[in-house]
Amino acid sequence: MPKFLRGRRWILPGLALAALALAIVVVGGGLARRMYMDETAARGETTLRLAVAALAGNMSRFEPLPELIADNDDIKDLVSDPDNTQLRARANDYLKEINALLKSSDIYILTPGGDTIASSNYDQPISFVGENFSYRPYYQDAIRGNLGRFFALGTTSLKRGYYFSSPIRVGREIRGVVVFKVDIDGIEASWKGGEHQIIVTDPEGIIFMTGRPEWLYAGVLPLTPERLARTEASRRYADEMLRELPVTQTVSETGHPLMTIDEGGRWREFIELAEAMPLEGWTVRVLADTASAKAQALTAVISALLALSLATLGGAVILQRRARLAERLQLQQSAQVELERRVEERTSDLALVNSRLETEVAERRAAEQQLRQTQADLIQAGKLAALGQMSAALSHEFNQPLAAVKTYADNAAVLIDRARMEEARDNVSRISSLADRMASISRHLRNFARKPNQKLGPVSLDEVMLDTQEIVAWRLKAADATLSVDLGPVPLAVRAGSVRLQQVLVNIITNAADAAEGRPDRRIELTARRNGGKVAIAIRDHGPGVPAAVADRIFDPFFSTKGVGKGLGLGLSISYNIVKDFRGSLGVVNHPEGGALFTIELDAARPAVREAAE
Repeated sequence: MPKFLRGRRWILPGLALAALALAIVVVGGGLARRMYMDETAARGETTLRLAVAALAGNMSRFEPLPELIADNDDIKDLVSDPDNTQLRARANDYLKEINALLKSSDIYILTPGGDTIASSNYDQPISFVGENFSYRPYYQDAIRGNLGRFFALGTTSLKRGYYFSSPIRVGREIRGVVVFKVDIDGIEASWKGGEHQIIVTDPEGIIFMTGRPEWLYAGVLPLTPERLARTEASRRYADEMLRELPVTQTVSETGHPLMTIDEGGRWREFIELAEAMPLEGWTVRVLADTASAKAQALTAVISALLALSLATLGGAVILQRRARLAERLQLQQSAQVELERRVEERTSDLALVNSRLETEVAERRAAEQQLRQTQADLIQAGKLAALGQMSAALSHEFNQPLAAVKTYADNAAVLIDRARMEEARDNVSRISSLADRMASISRHLRNFARKPNQKLGPVSLDEVMLDTQEIVAWRLKAADATLSVDLGPVPLAVRAGSVRLQQVLVNIITNAADAAEGRPDRRIELTARRNGGKVAIAIRDHGPGVPAAVADRIFDPFFSTKGVGKGLGLGLSISYNIVKDFRGSLGVVNHPEGGALFTIELDAARPAVREAAE
C-alpha cells in the first residue's frame, strides 16, 4: 500500500481519539470535581454533627448544677446575711470543694448589686471576691429570675469559659446569683491537627473557639459599629483586640458554599458547613479544604487520559505484532530446528557424563564402606590391644580365686569326713561367691571384646560406669590409684552406644592411671553434669599433664607419649572418633592446679533399658 494511503488511514482514528480525550477533560473533569466535592462535603457534615453533639453534650452536663448549688442552705444563709464572715468562709470552702469535684473552672456567688461575696478561687492570687460583674448578661438574666448562659473571656482570669447562672431564691425573693464557669480548652484541643478546621462564632460572627489559634477573636462577618458596641457592652472578650478575618464567601459550580481565607498572601479555599446552636447563640462551622478534592479530580482525569493512552498504545502494539507475526513464525521454525539439533547433541553428552558420574559414585561408596569397615576393625583392634595389656593382671585376678577355690574344696572334703557340716557348708558358700566373682569379670570382658553394632540410643551413665569400674579395677590396683565417681543427684542418660562409650571411658581412665602411677597424689576424679541439652563428663588426674609440644597431636593415630612396648598409640585416637560418631566432642586441657583434664560432651537423652551389646 502507498505510504500516503497508509497515512490517511490513521487520520479518522486519530481525530476520534482527540475528541474522546477532550470529552474526558471537559465532561469527566466536571463530574469528577462534583463527585469529590460531594464526598468532601459529606465528610465535613459528619464532622459538623460530631462537633455540635460534643459541644451540646458538654454544655448540658453542667446546666442543672447552678440551680442545685443555689438550693444549698449555706448559700441561702450567706445571701441573706452577706456580711457574716463565718458564712462567707463556709461558702468559700463549699464552692472550692464542689469546683474540685466537678472539675469546673470557677463557681462564685453575686449579690443583687453584682458584687462577688464568695468564690471557689477565694484563696488564689487571682480571686473573684470583691469583683463586680453586673455588666455580664448572665447576671442580668439570673437577677430577673431566669437561667443565664453566656460565653466570654474572663475579665479577671483572662480565661475563656462558658457561664451558667441561676437566681438564689429565699422564699419568693431573689437574694443573689450563683455563677458556674466551664472551661472549654479541652474540647478545643481535640480539634487541632484534624482533617477539617472547626470554628465556633458568637452572634456577632466573632470566632471564640477554633483549632487554629491565629483565627481566635477574628470575625467572619464585617465588624460593624453596632456589632462592636454590643460586644463591648457585655465585655465578652475583655480587652482583646478584635479584627476581621480576610475571607471571601462564594458558591461553587457544584452548589457548595465556599469560604476563601487569606493566609499570609496564600489563599485557601474551603467548603463551609454551618449549624446553629440557638440555645447558646453559637454557630458551629466546619471548613473542609477543597485542595484535596480538586487534586483527586485532577488525578482521576489524568488517570483516564493515561488509560486511554495505554489502550491506544496497546491497540497499536497489537496491530504491529500481527504484521510481524508471519516473520516471527518463520524465525521460530528455524530456531526450533536448530534447537532440536542442539538438544540431541547435549542429550548425548549428558548421557556420557551421567555414566561417568554413576561409576564415580559407585567407587566412592565402595571406598566409604571400606573406610567404615577399617574404622570398625581399628576400634576392635584397640579393644583387643587393651585386653592384651590386661592379660597379666587378669591372670592374677583369676589365679587368686582359683587357688582359694581349691583350698576351700580341700577343706570342705576334710570337714565332711569329720562330719563338721556347718563349716563345710560355709566353705562351699565361699566357693560359690568366688565363682560368681570370676563369672562377673568374664562377662564384663566378653561384653567389652564384643563388636558393637552402629545403633545409637539412650545409655545410662550409672550402668556404663559400673561395667567400666569392673574392667579398670585391675589397672587402678596396679597403679595404687583411686577413682572417685560423681554423677550428680539426678540419673543421667546420653545418646551413644553403651559398649563404645565404655571403651572410651576405659581408655581415658587407664591413661589417667598410667599418668598417676608413681606420683604423690594418685587420685582420679570423674564427674558428670547436665547442661541444657548436653551432658558433660570430666576426668581429671593429678599427673604431669599434657606437654604443650604434643597437645595438638595427642588424638592422632599411633602417637603415644609412653615408652616402647607400652601402647600402640591408638586408644585416644579411637576414643576421639567414637565420640565424634556420637555427635559429641572430646578434648583435653591441663588443669590449673596440675594434671590433665579430659572432657567429653554428649547429647542428653531420656534413660532407657540397657542393651548388653549396644
